[in-house]
Amino acid sequence: MTTDPPMTLWGGDADPPCLLESLNRVAARYPDRIALVDGDLALTYTELYAWVDRVRQVLAYHGVGRDDRVAVAAPRGASAVAAIVAVTMHGATYVPLDAEYPRRRLEYMLNDCRPALVLYDGERPSFTAGAPIAPVPPPGPPWNVLPASRTATHDDDLPVYVIYTSGSTGWPKGVALAHRCLDNVVEWQARFSPRPDLRTVHFAPLNFDVSFQEIFGTLGGGGTLVVMPERLRREPVAFLTWLGEQSAERLFLPYVALQMLALAAATVDGPLPLALVEINVAGEQLVCTREIRSLLKRLPGCRLVNHYGQSESAMVTAHVLGPDPDAWPALAPIGRPLPGCELLLDRDPDSPDTGELLVAGLPVSLGYVDRPALNAERYISVPPTPHGHTVAFRTGDLVRLTDGTVTMLTRVDDDIKLRGIRVNLAEIDAQLTACAGVGTGVCVVMTAGRTRVLRAAVVPRAGVVIDPAAVLQRLRALLPEVAVPRSVSILPELPRSPSGKISREQVSASIAAAFESGDGR
Repeated sequence: MTTDPPMTLWGGDADPPCLLESLNRVAARYPDRIALVDGDLALTYTELYAWVDRVRQVLAYHGVGRDDRVAVAAPRGASAVAAIVAVTMHGATYVPLDAEYPRRRLEYMLNDCRPALVLYDGERPSFTAGAPIAPVPPPGPPWNVLPASRTATHDDDLPVYVIYTSGSTGWPKGVALAHRCLDNVVEWQARFSPRPDLRTVHFAPLNFDVSFQEIFGTLGGGGTLVVMPERLRREPVAFLTWLGEQSAERLFLPYVALQMLALAAATVDGPLPLALVEINVAGEQLVCTREIRSLLKRLPGCRLVNHYGQSESAMVTAHVLGPDPDAWPALAPIGRPLPGCELLLDRDPDSPDTGELLVAGLPVSLGYVDRPALNAERYISVPPTPHGHTVAFRTGDLVRLTDGTVTMLTRVDDDIKLRGIRVNLAEIDAQLTACAGVGTGVCVVMTAGRTRVLRAAVVPRAGVVIDPAAVLQRLRALLPEVAVPRSVSILPELPRSPSGKISREQVSASIAAAFESGDGR
């Protein structure tokens, strides 16, 4: 990168209230409004916070104090929501644990975060690594055995949660997010969405940070959080029906899930019986496929928003796609920074409008738990920025800045230059998905000897037979020769990470396995 001063982009001033203040204000103003729906269970704000106070009394009984960490080992649902809100209101830090993870991985996470308590729902977990453990109590009024004041004392640096993300060592690393980051997200979402009190689907796994937006962004705005049954995650047609039955108004989805929903909608004739007014995409590059364009055309009262952030820096940017889906670019920009966020572009000397994105200001987290060397590498000191920031998070994402709008290109460590020419993997993904009969597709970089080569994988639409040669022929007509994959493999589905994002690493492994079995092309 260049030694010239980095370009900067400022999102404007921000002075958000504590998210706990927002929760309390809403609960006092709308005590009888439905706050949480999970199957047949529907709780008003009064009933939900009575349950929260009951959980807080369990925390107090076990001696959990301010700054302590509490692991929440519960499936996505009402009990997990009550536990997470209770831990936050208690001034402790919640650590979500996905019981679907391998036991050794969960034990590693527990040993790493050293929780004061493990709260669980359902079967008693066997991976507690010696930590104290207690079940999440059922809903109901507090027992009045121990006092539980409504909120903890606010502190900008108080961690709200620790989320574990993949580590280069093969073991996950914990990232601590403080109030100063997350208060801003809750306040921004209430102002940014069409209404603060939207009926919002709880779709994201708890170990994916978008779940925080779903839970606290909804409850902090006076909305209703509706828990999606887990079985619908891989049943897009049934999910579409369920959205209509629940009168869902706001969705947060990874791109691949939105694409599958759009494909399901394409099988439905006539008007779509949906109440959606906002669909937010986060976690991976948003490709504006013809199916997604068609879906939004059939939802004239709904807008599509592309979000960008990392586990290490919460919400960073947002971009609202325009009212005409036909005018959308193939790859949606990630937009402009949120208030309180300053973006720095560590410029490429060969392309001054391109470089690695650095984040400063409110979104920046407290860093990795007990990883001083990694913190020094990723959370770097910078000369004072135009808005006085001296620390920035190095995202590892390569972006382009045009007229004040940021567009994601690729990861810096996946910044592909073949024969000296930069290749954008997301652009290839978009063209793959646009091929006839393809439900979704992805391009990956693989190694052949000492040479890096591009290979692609596609998932056919239901009942469609795809000819890989025809896909390659179309790509050759649209992309530079250097950007055309060597092969196209047909897969039944694209492997995903626990958060629902496409895992290029696992796609590469699936392609390699297909070649070993003789099914590669």
